[in-house]
Amino acid sequence: MTDSATLIPLTAVPPAMVEDLLDRAFGEDRHARTAYRIRAGMRALDALSFAALDQEEMLVATIQCWPVALVTPDGSPVPLVMVGPVAVLPERQGEGFGKGLMAAMLDADARLAAQTGASFPQVLIGDADYYGRWGFSNAHTKGWRCPGPFEQDRLLARGAALATMPTEGMLGPWPEPGRQNGS
Repeated sequence: MTDSATLIPLTAVPPAMVEDLLDRAFGEDRHARTAYRIRAGMRALDALSFAALDQEEMLVATIQCWPVALVTPDGSPVPLVMVGPVAVLPERQGEGFGKGLMAAMLDADARLAAQTGASFPQVLIGDADYYGRWGFSNAHTKGWRCPGPFEQDRLLARGAALATMPTEGMLGPWPEPGRQNGS
């Protein structure tokens, strides 16, 4: 990321500006993507969601993270953090904003885990060549499913707890307290 970029909490940016950036980065039909179904109804995790401003203080990129679950065949939800979208204005791609946002999110996640003692695996749908630099791979996700079309080799996860994660399940929103899955 350029030295003159400023990272701020995503909550400091008006939601309409974030939506405009996402439309420009992914298209106005982005809500039909499977990732939106996985995190449906969830609120982004403020502590892991950031915006990048350029030297003119223009919003150029964002990252959001979401509470989701891998629901096992017996209906048990296992918590995960869904990373994304990582959005950069098309004309600003290749300047390192996405890398800077990923580094900031992972640093915030590590600090949060150190403070709370809780660390959740992270999952995303993306390019292994790009996200592999941060330890994301599809090694543990081959039996995971999504509520919509997706390419299995693009379902990536990272985290120390992956070794103990279920090998099968359906990704979806984290269940609301007191509500059973599917109701």
